[in-house]
Amino acid sequence: MKQGIHPTYYEDATVICACGNTWKTGSTKKVIHTDVCSKCHPFFTGEQRIVDTEGQVDRFYKKLQARQQYVADQEAREAARTSMERPIAELNLGERPVETLAKAGITTVGQVLDKLEQGEATLLAIEGFGRKSLADLKKRLRQLGYQLPEAADEIVV
Repeated sequence: MKQGIHPTYYEDATVICACGNTWKTGSTKKVIHTDVCSKCHPFFTGEQRIVDTEGQVDRFYKKLQARQQYVADQEAREAARTSMERPIAELNLGERPVETLAKAGITTVGQVLDKLEQGEATLLAIEGFGRKSLADLKKRLRQLGYQLPEAADEIVV
């Protein structure tokens, strides 16, 4: 055995647990601090408690909460996206169709869908609102996820 290369061995090293339990053992360190021991570990005590020495449980709950917040935000965004109270100006149809519908008293998507339930002719009867504007309006509503009424699919010549 070579001289001077081995650490000092302490036969009376003290081990101190976070629960307050202490005992003596042999080690290369004089004092050892530990988080759990046989007096407080759930496997030995039979208690149903979580031993969280590195904050893993807290990190998990933070990730879970962040996921739930993300899902809630997505649902709120989807609900706002298909809201009946959404202004027609947000549909990016152009100035003329939006102004024409506003003059007729139609300012929200819900009002447009109500008119479409009565048929395409009700929107085409508005002065200045033609087939191209109607086609663009229906296309944009479908893109945004709105369910168009069956009466909106009729073709009036």
